[in-house]
Amino acid sequence: MLAVHDLVSARAGRPVHAPVAFELAAGEALLLRGANGSGKSTFLRTLAGFLRPAAGSASWQDRPLADPGWPSALHWISHVNALKAGLTVRENLQISAALAGGPSDPVAAADVFDLRPLLDVPAGRLSQGQRRRAALARLVAVPRLVWLLDEPGVGLDAVNRRHLARLIDRHRAGGGIVVAASHGDVELDDPLVLEL
Repeated sequence: MLAVHDLVSARAGRPVHAPVAFELAAGEALLLRGANGSGKSTFLRTLAGFLRPAAGSASWQDRPLADPGWPSALHWISHVNALKAGLTVRENLQISAALAGGPSDPVAAADVFDLRPLLDVPAGRLSQGQRRRAALARLVAVPRLVWLLDEPGVGLDAVNRRHLARLIDRHRAGGGIVVAASHGDVELDDPLVLEL
């Protein structure tokens, strides 16, 4: 379970939203909504452990997020694709898997978003949509229980937004948890909704 108790995220030392509290069990999802600048990305970065909360706390399986086991439980996909431009899609997926501590089959990961023809193309030569698909393929490269997704569907066409929705559905059906910030770029079935 991912539990958040009166958590307040801060940007430059200043609180950016009211206290937030929720609990997510296996298979559940939280959809973060709000205007630009409302704190969605900051909240996700706080959950990921990149920022310290201004107040409140969060825990994973009854342990604080500062516990060493938390990073190995999650995938963080921000609105920045975090691909090395000089490396191929295959190399980017292999490195992501190695950093996440597991073996990877880049072909299987690439197939989720129809990237097989682009596996040996440097990421710097990809279109914005192709780069986004390559970033999202990391979700498949190494299984993790919690996905923190910041506007994951931005840059995707309708077909690949459907691929993303199916991938999220499969993840949740297998007991995974999803926290996603969105302006309508991703569909989640029956999520808990948090307006920031």
